[in-house]
Amino acid sequence: MAHSLTINGRTHRVDTPDNVPLLWVLRDELGMTGTKYGCGVAACGACTVQIDGEAVRSCQVAVADVWGEVTTIEGVGTPDNVATIQQAWIDHQVAQCGYCQSGQIMQAAALLAENPAPSDQDIDDAMQGNLCRCGTYPRIRAAIHDAAQRMKEA
Repeated sequence: MAHSLTINGRTHRVDTPDNVPLLWVLRDELGMTGTKYGCGVAACGACTVQIDGEAVRSCQVAVADVWGEVTTIEGVGTPDNVATIQQAWIDHQVAQCGYCQSGQIMQAAALLAENPAPSDQDIDDAMQGNLCRCGTYPRIRAAIHDAAQRMKEA
């Protein structure tokens, strides 16, 4: 069935069955491979994208159930215009293997949009469903605090 999706500000038309997960539409149909497959059961957060600003696990959202504009990691910043959250990730050297980081950034960006001055507990609560096998959680928390401060000063 044909579906029209707005992703990162652009409208895309895809012809897939209604029950195909958004993750596979992004990766296989549209070539947006920044969103990663991790577990397929919404337990790890590697596939996190935003729909209308809400962080969601794209492995569990059927293409027919997408309710608004989708933002992927490809829509957060560009090489010429690195987003504040991405710059904080770079400055704090958060990524090690990097596999989970697009999901981490998408979750953190949704947190900061909702709560521009999160406490450590707010960050821990918001980020708890995003797993990092490299254990960079202290750097993730520091980067989120740094991004929040930079956004406040901007």
